[in-house]
Amino acid sequence: MTVLDLFRLDGKVAIVTGASSGLGVDFAEGLAEAGADVAICARRVERLEQTRERVESLGRRCLVARADVADPDDCARVVEETMGALGRVDVLVNNAGIGTAVPATRETPEEFRRVVDVNLNGSYWMAQACGRVMGRGASIINIGSVLGSTTAGLPQAAYSASKAAIIGLTRDLAQQWTGRRGIRVNALAPGFFPSEMTDQYREGYLEQQLGRIPAGRVGAARELTAAAVFLASDASSYITGVLLPVDGGLLTT
Repeated sequence: MTVLDLFRLDGKVAIVTGASSGLGVDFAEGLAEAGADVAICARRVERLEQTRERVESLGRRCLVARADVADPDDCARVVEETMGALGRVDVLVNNAGIGTAVPATRETPEEFRRVVDVNLNGSYWMAQACGRVMGRGASIINIGSVLGSTTAGLPQAAYSASKAAIIGLTRDLAQQWTGRRGIRVNALAPGFFPSEMTDQYREGYLEQQLGRIPAGRVGAARELTAAAVFLASDASSYITGVLLPVDGGLLTT
């Protein structure tokens, strides 16, 4: 086996949440390029069809499922359907997430709770459902954010709190599952990437962050996907419980 062979995902099955748009689409496609069959889920199931076409064009099988990850029953159903259709679950990419930019004095309890319910609780419910069926060598990848460790000039208490909590969730699940069950759990902390979420923020928001990034530019989706494939594959078999920033050096400043 060569070093490059370690990055292959042939014969494995991955679940990607929030795969109807943005980075989730690229995660699904990248995992398929590495050889995995992929189950994709989101609330907007009609938009998953385009992702399915991209996965299947690579010669991989793809299951489409509607799911709100904030609902534990939906998470359990996605895993059950994946096991039925694709036979196993080896990789979970907990990508589904939402963000708001509401001043703390005006944010309603419902707004705050919804962000935490999707970003944090949803990641836990999906990890829990997958952890029950995964075998040794499996990998869970939680999608955090650099905003779990720093701020970015927007009022994002709910989003930042949820992403900071992802770090603790990742560390604890790795401690529980890696030694006893052989399931690695890690998190990616994306820096600034163009996405459906950032499109909602004020005009010029990403450009205003460039002075904080040693690389001098925003990230490309393929750069984040490559890191996800690394954490999903045996190339990272001795890595668990870590937060891997993919941020152009932002967190070093």
